[in-house]
Amino acid sequence: MEKGKKVMRASLKALSTNLLGGLLFLIANTAYGQEEFKLEMPIRCKLNSDCWIVNYVDLDPTNGIADYTCGAATYDQHKGTDFAIINVDVMRRGVEVLASAAGIVRGTRNNMPDINVNMGGGVASVEGKECGNGVLIDHGVGWTTQYCHMLRESVRVKTGDTVETGQTIGLVGLSGKTEFPHLHMQVKYNEQVVDPFAGLLRKKKCGVGEAPLWKTDALLSMLYEPSALYSAGFSSTTPNKRIAREGLYGEEVLFKKSPVIALWVDMFWVNPGDRLLFIITDPKGKTLMAHNTTIKKRRPRRFAFAGINRKKEKPWVKGAYTGEIRLTRFGENEEYRIVKVVNVN
Repeated sequence: MEKGKKVMRASLKALSTNLLGGLLFLIANTAYGQEEFKLEMPIRCKLNSDCWIVNYVDLDPTNGIADYTCGAATYDQHKGTDFAIINVDVMRRGVEVLASAAGIVRGTRNNMPDINVNMGGGVASVEGKECGNGVLIDHGVGWTTQYCHMLRESVRVKTGDTVETGQTIGLVGLSGKTEFPHLHMQVKYNEQVVDPFAGLLRKKKCGVGEAPLWKTDALLSMLYEPSALYSAGFSSTTPNKRIAREGLYGEEVLFKKSPVIALWVDMFWVNPGDRLLFIITDPKGKTLMAHNTTIKKRRPRRFAFAGINRKKEKPWVKGAYTGEIRLTRFGENEEYRIVKVVNVN
């Protein structure tokens, strides 16, 4: 009997050793795979200036949401990082999508129209093709990246092509399941979604992981901004959301007999309780308007405006008018600000 116990203990010890060895082998290979795989920026733009990260990977496995900071700049089950550009006009002029790492193209799509999904038949119209026009790149050792919502007929690579880091693979578009022009980039390791800010081996619950996937320079350029005042301008009539998002206001010049001087702004992720302030000053620095409003509902995108009417028979003073918009989030010590200037001729 004692001999049998010794044999059993020896077998259990051997099994434990084998399991531990296998686990260490798995960890070592996972760490090695991550160490070898690093990402550059997937879009040619300047973050928080002419492009913005507006949605991160949702890391909450429940019905709740949590981006990598434990913040709320995401939506339920979002599986990638969204880089938004200002408007449709900028999209049509061309914003390059870049391969974040070298690899082999495993698939592309290039023929879907660029249209807000809500205006083009709804979500059902893109079922099975939610990514829109896009590119899938295999980087080896289990890693892939996918680039979605690209501009129709802009994809510059084909299946089987070898691509280098930073190579242009297409342009940002508005195809598939999307309501605004942006690039959705999704990272997977062995078919499992990975947040490139958290990486595979993050030990803490919130914040950048110990081994994020972004290269250092790219990561340092991606300062976390949970909200954004990304587009703003003046108008001589009541501002129109669709015109603004198409980019049709441009650098507008107003006239001394324009009926209105209005200031508009488009924003990502506003929260209840946020205070929104519009200020317009004339060429001499005099404040013509200061309008405060409080946001009542959380929204992923919000368009807002304020303005002043011209007094009868009194033209606007010629010169440069300045518009300032501030979004203040009390309790979070956050303030976002954008300034625009328009000339009255």
